[in-house]
Amino acid sequence: MLLSELVTPECVVVPMTAIDKSGAIGELVQRLVDRAGGSYEDAYKAVVRREQELSTGIGFGVAIPHGKSPTVKALSVVAGVTKTPVPFDSLDGEPVRLFFLIVGPEASAGQHVKVLSRIARLVRHTDVRDQLVCAGTPEDFHRALLDAEER
Repeated sequence: MLLSELVTPECVVVPMTAIDKSGAIGELVQRLVDRAGGSYEDAYKAVVRREQELSTGIGFGVAIPHGKSPTVKALSVVAGVTKTPVPFDSLDGEPVRLFFLIVGPEASAGQHVKVLSRIARLVRHTDVRDQLVCAGTPEDFHRALLDAEER
């Protein structure tokens, strides 16, 4: 499955309004439960619990917060871009502008790992990160994702 099939324009928040880590996670979790269903509180707590183990700020201005929630019935992914960088305790110490949030039930663990890997492979390319961060609309973001996957 392609990432662009999971992250449709309706699953993208551009621009995000969050100014801190908690706000960014909350904003993305809200979009995810609005689209996929589930409990906001349960999904938010699952992501924050995972974040407390080790930051999902992978570096280069990218974070991939994720968690497992029994209330979200299928693996779901949303993405977003902030106008200004958000402090996120990233591995490289840099703030984040590009976010991908993944939440699903325990049964989706295999697919969860595949999606994490797919995102990490795509965003390791500077030009892809730049195109995603510069997207002015959810449609622009999705188009940049499609272009990146066609390489």
